[in-house]
Amino acid sequence: MTLTLGPILHSAGVDPGEAHVIRHAYVREHEDLGLPGIQADSTDAEILQYTSQQRAHNFPVVAPRTWIVFIRESGDRARLWSVLENRGETSNDGKLRTFDLVASEQLADLRNRLVIGWKSPRSWRINATTAVGYPVMEIADAEPIPFPGFDRIVLDYAQLQAVMREHRYASWRTALASVTGVYLITDTRDGRQYVGKADGAESICQRWKVYAANGHGGNVELRNVNPATFRFSLLRVFDPATPTRQIDAAESHFKLALDTRRHGLNRN
Repeated sequence: MTLTLGPILHSAGVDPGEAHVIRHAYVREHEDLGLPGIQADSTDAEILQYTSQQRAHNFPVVAPRTWIVFIRESGDRARLWSVLENRGETSNDGKLRTFDLVASEQLADLRNRLVIGWKSPRSWRINATTAVGYPVMEIADAEPIPFPGFDRIVLDYAQLQAVMREHRYASWRTALASVTGVYLITDTRDGRQYVGKADGAESICQRWKVYAANGHGGNVELRNVNPATFRFSLLRVFDPATPTRQIDAAESHFKLALDTRRHGLNRN
């Protein structure tokens, strides 16, 4: 069974009835308007500017809220550039209409990765209700994200789950699996903090995988707290051969220094 665009839009929360799909082609200038076109080396800002200006005579009177923008590739292929939110028309001189468009996080993980077959070679814009039946030709591997270093890690809960699951974060998991240490969880709703540790045979990666799976990591203090607003960071990392007593001492120091027993989420 061929995968089509429809299930992908559904999983991203995109309503086809309130969206249209655009396929840009590389051109030197905007047809009929004389405005700059886009090329293979155009920046995202230039593509956004190009998209925001549309000819008045062949564009919907009521422009949809969601614009799903692809870039034409060879043959009948089109690669996802971005999903845009239309915040309204800002000008219309009868020839040129300009819209306030901003990038949406919908389908953000598939930008430059999702390729569909474009069944209407002469159409540059179609309703999303039609595009839902277009076949998915490719979903390319995500570009790897370089590991930033242990002292620069600050992850919200959604990011933690992505780091523990997605291929593009493979180097992060490798690095976190190579160390034990002391970490900090901050509930950004009220500022309360929890100091925890990974020691012995358990690496930081193994410990954080449990948090990613259930939100509380088995800690009584965190079981009744919604992890959606948690932020994870590292306080100190150790070689796995470090004696447990040394990691315990570091954990106790940070609990005292941050006062997480009296004013935070630690119970001991």
